[in-house]
Amino acid sequence: MKPAVKRIIFFAALIVFWELGSRFELWHETILPSPISVYDSLVAGFADMTLVYDLIASFRRLLIGLAAAVIIGTGIGILLARSKTADETLGTLVLALQSVPSIVWLPLAMMWFGLGEGSIIFVVILGGTFVMILNVRTGIKNVDPLFIKAARTMGSNGLDLFIKVIIPASVPYFVTGARLAWAFAWRALMAGELLSSGPGLGYTLRYASDFGNMSLVIGVMIIIGVVGAIVDLMIFQRIEKNVLKRWGLET
Repeated sequence: MKPAVKRIIFFAALIVFWELGSRFELWHETILPSPISVYDSLVAGFADMTLVYDLIASFRRLLIGLAAAVIIGTGIGILLARSKTADETLGTLVLALQSVPSIVWLPLAMMWFGLGEGSIIFVVILGGTFVMILNVRTGIKNVDPLFIKAARTMGSNGLDLFIKVIIPASVPYFVTGARLAWAFAWRALMAGELLSSGPGLGYTLRYASDFGNMSLVIGVMIIIGVVGAIVDLMIFQRIEKNVLKRWGLET
């Protein structure tokens, strides 16, 4: 059985169980609304364009933050991999900051940038930067020494060796870093938008929660999960798989 068929069967069974539980009142509607109520809320949200504007706003912040995170993370990662002093000093700081959840930076971001786009994008950048740094650093440091020795015997050294041998050999780690940066940035974005003034999926989630609209809360959560899964499965996993096959790391 194909993975897609398995997923369809699993989620169909999950929705049926959810609906039956609501109909037989295994839980209260205000705690967990039925799938039909959630569907109606989603239809209403898309019909009045609220969720459409939310998606556009969230993706705009994500694209800006993720692009900055990948660029900054790649630059610092290369620095840590090429400089022992930087790795022993700045690298230690990166490891420490990487364990700090992005949402923890939000109060500081609000003090610096106010309750606007700047603070949210700042949190998104932090969410993706550190994991990108660590993957780029690891990828460059783990280049097979045989590749480097072979290139040097053919006269490649310095910048030429770095551009033509080390960087291409590290590409699988770069792709994995970008994939993880996307996942962390997406989570950071939702956390940041919870305290924003809108629009955005996180803002609508908080707004619906404040007014007890649990069907919309569940609906927005589903949108967040579906978007995350689609982007990961349809874009990043495919790119990663193709890169690993081309580099001979996967059959």
